[in-house]
Amino acid sequence: MRKSLLSVILFSISFFSLAQVTLQSPTDFLGYELGDRFTYHHLMVSYFKHVDEAMTNVQVVQYGETYEHRPLIYAIIASPENFKNIEQIRQDNLKRAGMMEGAPSTKVAMVWLSYNVHGNEANSMEAAMKTIYELVNPDNAKTKEWLKNTVVIMDPCINPDGRDRFANFYNQAGNNPPNADPQAREHQEPWPRGRANHYLFDLNRDWAWETQVESQQRIKIYNQWMPHVHVDYHEQSYNNPYYFAPAAEPFHEVITPWQREFQNTIGRNNAKYFDEQGWLYFTKERFDLYYPSYGDTYPTFNGAIGMTYEKGGIGAGLIVTTTEGDPMTLKDRLTHHFTTGMATIEMASTHANRLVDEFGKYFQETINAPTVPYKTYVIKGDNNADKLNKLTAWLSSHSIQYGHASAGRTAKGFDYQTQAVNNFSLSTDDIVVNIYQPKGRFITTLFEPQSKLTDSLTYDITAWNIIYGYGLKAFALNEKIAVAKPYQAKKVVNEAIVNKPYAYIFRYESFNDVEFLAALMKKGVKVRSSEKGFTLNGQVFEPGSLIVTRRNNETISDFDQIVQSIANSMGRKINAVTTGYVDKGSDFGSSEVNYLEPPKIALLGGDQTSSLGHGEVWHFFEQQIHYPVSVITTDNFRNINLSKYNVMIVPDGNYRLFDEGTLTNVERWVSDGGRLILLAGSTSAFADKKGFGLKVYPTEDAKKQAEKAIKDQQEKEGPLKYGEAERKELSDEIFGAIYKVSLDKSHPLAFGLGDTYFSLRTNTLHYSYLEKGWNVGILKGKQKPLIGFAGVKINKALENTLVFGVEDKGRGNIIYMADNPMFRCFWENGKMMFANAVFMVGQ
Repeated sequence: MRKSLLSVILFSISFFSLAQVTLQSPTDFLGYELGDRFTYHHLMVSYFKHVDEAMTNVQVVQYGETYEHRPLIYAIIASPENFKNIEQIRQDNLKRAGMMEGAPSTKVAMVWLSYNVHGNEANSMEAAMKTIYELVNPDNAKTKEWLKNTVVIMDPCINPDGRDRFANFYNQAGNNPPNADPQAREHQEPWPRGRANHYLFDLNRDWAWETQVESQQRIKIYNQWMPHVHVDYHEQSYNNPYYFAPAAEPFHEVITPWQREFQNTIGRNNAKYFDEQGWLYFTKERFDLYYPSYGDTYPTFNGAIGMTYEKGGIGAGLIVTTTEGDPMTLKDRLTHHFTTGMATIEMASTHANRLVDEFGKYFQETINAPTVPYKTYVIKGDNNADKLNKLTAWLSSHSIQYGHASAGRTAKGFDYQTQAVNNFSLSTDDIVVNIYQPKGRFITTLFEPQSKLTDSLTYDITAWNIIYGYGLKAFALNEKIAVAKPYQAKKVVNEAIVNKPYAYIFRYESFNDVEFLAALMKKGVKVRSSEKGFTLNGQVFEPGSLIVTRRNNETISDFDQIVQSIANSMGRKINAVTTGYVDKGSDFGSSEVNYLEPPKIALLGGDQTSSLGHGEVWHFFEQQIHYPVSVITTDNFRNINLSKYNVMIVPDGNYRLFDEGTLTNVERWVSDGGRLILLAGSTSAFADKKGFGLKVYPTEDAKKQAEKAIKDQQEKEGPLKYGEAERKELSDEIFGAIYKVSLDKSHPLAFGLGDTYFSLRTNTLHYSYLEKGWNVGILKGKQKPLIGFAGVKINKALENTLVFGVEDKGRGNIIYMADNPMFRCFWENGKMMFANAVFMVGQ
């Protein structure tokens, strides 16, 4: 990429002085050997800047910054000849992928190395400094040769905030000299640990969903290059050796034979170098290529040879003694990552011509002759406009093409709402996404009604369908429907309001409406909500609709200006009315129209709380609806004055905090008007406890019957074989599967969601229906997930169980959520349900 163009597109952090800068090794620059300490992120950035200054064939670019304002950078390394032509090489690669018009004129392989996506898997950033030095070291003849036909891009630290959190811990807590005893404090990283980013999100699960700023900025750059090989560097438990590709099954079926083959080619070359040193390693185990939002699968589903490399090392510090009695040092770990990085570049260079040709072939086949059954996805134009706008913005962020058909007609396809093949009316307002495009295989992984799972023993969730996540009316078709017209978003137009209305009415149907409600509350505007639907001036308003009356807002001098300006800025349709007398339903002064008391929210965090579960909720309030939340900690919980809050959220976790005395205090707080929201694993701390109506299902009698059935089956099958034990246990497990939940849409917890909710279930919790409460979301009858794997036994256990319930207690409420609707914050309808628990229930 030409530096003049980069300065327009991206902010370059390099600078050049008139004096020639001499290249220094990391040791000379930092003043210590790599592996002697954990380097802080800013020092790594300084070293990469230094390499940029010293070498004319290196460009270091800042592509964004983290939530804590640390720079996100990547480096481009090429031969001097290729560097002069780097923009042409980049564009030719996009032409080869069908993402730009024209024919390519260059043929250069492209390798992208990504480091430290998990902050406390900390050796890889150190290895990145060693790697970039050797790539440009004038005395390294091998790398000079490789760079003649290969461009290397390096992202030395995907997660700077998590990395520095870990480095700060270790550099403060570590012994001097380092202590190899695994029980020493330096090996016991405290909550929330450094793995995740600022908001405690796992960035290695966020490539596709882009909920975090680091992911959003990185994906934009990634799609400007589209490398042929991508390596994602990790660490695992320090008692494990080294893992490198080829990956384990299951592979998603869109992965090509070439992608499988070249993983083996690279793996054998890695093995050659490890064999020479006598280093232990394993392949084809544990780390699969199925879930589409990893740092290996996202590149793979976008044409690259995507791979994860994992070195044992989490918790190892600078040195630790393994269970085998061997010392493991940071120097060992970074050397292993350095070795696989160089070996991978070597293979890319050795096979550069074929690598480039196969990359082009991947996209030619994707664009011209896709082999998967479903060729087009139609998302109905009469879905909620906010959801469509959010979905299309997300599609655009991944360079996915979409638009409208040329004409309407009758079509036939798989109906996501009914899970059956139906005829439907294709409209020119519908959104058409076909797979005859560069991103076709990636689209398949995200939208297909059923994914083929070759092995149920997987590393992560087995279902993620974005249509179900948004709760959209949509169809999957076996035929190609061409995109004839660009997408036209439905715009909200509000006419000028001359007179002062009696009230403003706003629909409550999407997550954007939640954000709007939060914005009004922060400005002190008092808002009501209709518990039942009503009709006024010929318009039908669903339950949950927001009503902002002039009455009770008289003290706000610029009331109309505030309401209208917020509504216009957030694209909300303003319905101004001159009366509170409705045509049908309850008038605005009715007891069915409830004042929404602004929530004063306490969010539990700290040890015993899932850091990821905590982060999902924290991010929701601060970054998505911009509403204040107070984080209270588990170690100080008993000293907290809960009367300051009217909502308390207990995220997923494994809690010892809630003993009998604490539960009594919490019960009293709820009875006095508090709203307690329990998510996923936290429900276990309250189930079968005095004062709380949640009961584990099945009953003891049902358990005995199930145990007898299992015993009978075991007697029939004979003794369990040792080698079958792991797979036998799968019958009790769920690996992130989607279930169809029946909703009581009349309850405030279900406002804006209809009578069905597609739940992404990631745990095996199962509870009885509430005897004294509202069973808002339930699994009725026999159970089997719509998509994803769940064992036979757990499906049986889920029959006729509670998923979402509300228990009224005194003047307060307890909201039980057995599933976590906030999981990774990409389940759009889940966020709506959670918002209802915060703002609507009990009002």
